[in-house]
Amino acid sequence: CRSKNYIIPPHHHNPVDRKFKLTSEVLFIKSGKVRVDFYNKNKKYIESRILNNGDVILLVDGGHGFEMLEKSEIIEVKQGPYIGDDDKTRFESISKQV
Repeated sequence: CRSKNYIIPPHHHNPVDRKFKLTSEVLFIKSGKVRVDFYNKNKKYIESRILNNGDVILLVDGGHGFEMLEKSEIIEVKQGPYIGDDDKTRFESISKQV
């Protein structure tokens, strides 16, 4: 939170060589209700949380899956480039294991 009259000076971002090993993503739940399931690096289920309209989540490491509990609109932002099927490994969700 920033106070009234707080100023962020005009700026641009300099070109910087960056190397990413994992894809991070941010999801904005624009509307609806979404269950997110969290998994560790070994694909073992950890826990689930419910996200509602207006919620934001940052996913940095481990596995995750989603189920739309209501009609939902999500904005997903992640660094690229996106490399298609090689970008992720899919595995069985907890909802199919229970």
